Amino acid sequence: MTTNTTKIIYCALIFCGAYMSICSSAKGEPPTVFGAIRDKWIALGAGNGPLRQPVTNAAPTFDNVGRWQQFHGGIISWHPDTGAHVVWGLIGEHWLRLGREKFGYPITDELPTGNRRGLHNHFRALHLPNRPESSIFWSRNTGAHAVYGAIRDRWAQLGWDGGKLGFPTSDEHDVRVDGVNGRQVDFENGKIVWSPKKGARETFSGTFDNGPVLIPAE
Repeated sequence: MTTNTTKIIYCALIFCGAYMSICSSAKGEPPTVFGAIRDKWIALGAGNGPLRQPVTNAAPTFDNVGRWQQFHGGIISWHPDTGAHVVWGLIGEHWLRLGREKFGYPITDELPTGNRRGLHNHFRALHLPNRPESSIFWSRNTGAHAVYGAIRDRWAQLGWDGGKLGFPTSDEHDVRVDGVNGRQVDFENGKIVWSPKKGARETFSGTFDNGPVLIPAE
């Protein structure tokens, strides 16, 4: 253990109705990690895992139903209907820009895509009617982009990122289609356009290429 007291981290377990991890530094009050968030943190290796140590205590989400906690390596977000899941990296940054739990509670941890060219998280907007699901997909070539609604449904029918359209290269944006306002997401090999008259329709362009396989770090 280092002898520099400003860097010493003391961790202990106490019992106070439920097990709680306490991580204290010489610089101030220790953040605590407990409950389902603690279980997820422990499952990911606790302080020796990719999340590393907690930065804040758990705090209520916007709806005062869920809880979230910031760690050095990402965020664990919990809701009683979805459980605790981690969001981090470039997907996490994009999720924050989109409104975090208002965009949707994570319903998965970050996972490799089916063709292993990228990563993704799925989300669920529990405060909206019908609790719609959405996704953020990332690849090295395209970055992180969100897909939701009827366009996401159609893309899923076409095979997600493993289909001919490939990964999204834009978030959903406004477009004029069929003489009315519509929505569009651009993909590596085409686009999906939605209009109130005709729903979501795909158009292919370019050459379909599976690309290199993403090899996760050890």
